[in-house]
Amino acid sequence: MAHQNPTQLETALCMLINVFEKYAKQEGKKDTLTKKEAKTLLEKELPGMAGKNSDDGDKLLESLDSDGDNEIDFKEFSVFVICLLCCAHNNFFLNEIK
Repeated sequence: MAHQNPTQLETALCMLINVFEKYAKQEGKKDTLTKKEAKTLLEKELPGMAGKNSDDGDKLLESLDSDGDNEIDFKEFSVFVICLLCCAHNNFFLNEIK
């Protein structure tokens, strides 16, 4: 029997999937982000990461596309999210010990 109320972690995982799918379905393939979709996702969901300089955003998008196919699949997006999570955790931990 499945439980009725999702846990915080289950909710967080669903939210990440929903954010990816929300932007991936806008153009091109429904299971990948085009450069335009990825840029929109960054601008809307992580405005501090998008930066004012479009070159910075372009470099970030290029680094996310690890297989060089000019699209960001869910695995590539997930690696990015994990990196953000690790940075956030490290910053939180460092602030806690001060």
